[in-house]
Parts: sequence; structure tokens; C-alpha cells
Amino acid sequence: MLNPERLILEFKTLLGIESPSQKEAKLAYYLADLFEALGYPVFFDKSGEATGSNVGNLILKISGTIQAPPLLLCAHLDTVGPCEGIEVIEENGILKSNGKTILGADDKAGIAILIELARILKENPFPHPPLELIFTTTEEIGLLGAKNLDYKHIESRYGLVLDAENPEEVIHAAPSSYQFHLKVYGKSAHAGIEPEKGINAIKLLAQIVSGLPSGRIDDETTMNIGKINGGKYVNVVPDLAFVEGEMRSHKEEKLETLMSEVRRSVEEVFANYPHKIDNLPSFKLDFHRVFKAFYISEKDPLVQLVKQAGEKVGLNISLRKKEGGSDANVFNEKGIKTLIIGTGMQKVHTTEEFIKTSDLIKSAKLVLEVVKLAGKNPFSRA
Repeated sequence: MLNPERLILEFKTLLGIESPSQKEAKLAYYLADLFEALGYPVFFDKSGEATGSNVGNLILKISGTIQAPPLLLCAHLDTVGPCEGIEVIEENGILKSNGKTILGADDKAGIAILIELARILKENPFPHPPLELIFTTTEEIGLLGAKNLDYKHIESRYGLVLDAENPEEVIHAAPSSYQFHLKVYGKSAHAGIEPEKGINAIKLLAQIVSGLPSGRIDDETTMNIGKINGGKYVNVVPDLAFVEGEMRSHKEEKLETLMSEVRRSVEEVFANYPHKIDNLPSFKLDFHRVFKAFYISEKDPLVQLVKQAGEKVGLNISLRKKEGGSDANVFNEKGIKTLIIGTGMQKVHTTEEFIKTSDLIKSAKLVLEVVKLAGKNPFSRA
């Protein structure tokens, strides 16, 4: 039923359609035309108004042939850069770019698999539940498409996101992520004539940052200082400096502890500052949650269904935690129990990105088998 040559050809076609975050329209309209030509009705939500994308999320519903709960299947439309003028090179069953751009397998491998699935269901109907295929925008810049998806159109309570590496690994857990933004306000003065009348915001910020934890905190928690800036001229005492960072953990309470440590470090530096001028220095510290952790037990019926599908197609499925975020974080937070399936993409977000066509085919077989088994009742009891 699966047509490997067609799958790979479609994947190569997708790689040639540029779709950077917030500019996914060309790819989205290509998919809409393709699915409508197959006889599937599609529609776009209005998420672009919130995400800044030039198109909304693309939603395709495939009617089930049995009475069963619907299954959500998702891949994201956007890619990171550089993605202009991708040249695909195929060597020994491996697809890669020429080294000047990313390849785009993240996440066009997932899109290609869902296209092949839709074609198969037209050519060789078999018992399956209703399917909801979601193609999200702006995933790479904060999961914005999934966050702003119009959920009144979504009935599924279970799903799979096709957005990981190894097709024999299923992601059943991912961390929460918070970003923090700290601005330090000092006072400007001429650095050569009267520096004592100024308050150096950069120096204050450096004292704060040097006391913050960074890197791997423990086996499930990390923290990173990602951006720092301040000042305008070398001969002026800088009156503003800021830093941005992030923290991740599979345990929410550990993130609460880290946030408390950051706030305490900031307050201690300011409390120990020897003198103030015009109520300066001061600071502004904000925390913002980017995505929420999820965990799905190995005993969960959805996990067991995917593992059973793996056995059927000769894959030894193992479970793994993921340290990054994906649309699955958002779906799980919305009450849609969602696992992440690998598609074979490797070294994503780099110009060394590649994919083995054999892994792409393995993933497609797995997804197809999941849909088949979901039509034989085990999923309906999940």
C-alpha cells in the first residue's frame, strides 16, 4: 500500500518550497491544492492574526470508516533558516543540502508522510477512525501556531506529532520551558569627566549574571543565559543593560526554585549597592512560560498502540524523553494526549541536516500501521 518512491519524490518537492516562520503561505497553499485535488476538504483557521504568519494553520479532516474517537496527526509547516535556495543532494540513500542551508526535513518529512497517508486512504480504503490532520505555522518561533489553533474545530483527544529524529523512538515526555527578561536601569554620565555621577548598568548586570546558575543543573533541568546587551557609547556610563535567558525542567517545582534563585540574586545585588542616585539603580524582571511539560505513561493505551504498530512493521519502539519543545507540549496542555514520532531527520537546525530515505519510509510505515490498528478498536478504548 505504501509507495516509497512516491513518498520520497513528494518529500523532495516539499524541500524545494521555502517556508520560513511567518512565511508559510506558499507551502500551505500547495498542500491545500494537493489535498483538494484528492477530494479532501480543507480549511485555514485565523491564527495568522495572532502569530504574524501570512497564513493560518491548515486543517484537513478525513472521515472515519468506523465508529471510533478521532485521531490527530500533526506536522509543522515552517523551517528555521538559512532556507533560501535549498539544493538537495542525494548520496547513498541519504538526502542533505549543499551545506549552505538547512535541508528542511524538520518538518517536511512529517508533512510528506501525512500526504502519503492521505493518498493511501483514497487508493486503498481500510477501516480507520476519523483523522484530523493539522499543519501548524510558526512552530519554530514559540509553537505559536499550535497555541493559536482554533480548537473549536478539533475533536480529537489523542494524537501524534511527527517531529522527532529516530523512527524507532517515541517521545512520551518533554519539559516545561520559561524565559526570563531582566532590565537593569543605571544612570548615564560622561565616562571621562564625571563617572562618579553615573551608575554603570552593565557592571551591575555582570554581577547578577556571574551569580546565576547556568548549564545543566541536574539530569532533568537546564538553564541558559542566551542574550545580553547594554550601553551605546564607550565614553558614556551605560544607563541600561538587559539579559534574556531560559530554563527547562521536567519538574515544575524545580523551575519555581530556579526562578526564586534568579529573583533573589537580583535583589541581593541591588540591596548591596552602596548608594543610589535619583532612586537608581532599579530593575525589571519578568518570567514567561513558553511551553508546559507533559508525561505519558508507558502503560497508556496510546503508547501501547504505537508499540504494537512498531512490532507489526518490524520496529523495536523505545520510549524517550525530549528536552526540546514541540506542538505536542501545547496539545497535551489542551487536553489532547499526544506522543511525538520520529521521522528520520538528523542534525536539525544546522546546515549539516540530513535524512536517510530508509528512515523516512520506516516512519511512514509506522504511522500507517498506527492508523490501521486504531481502526481495530484498541485505540477506541484508549
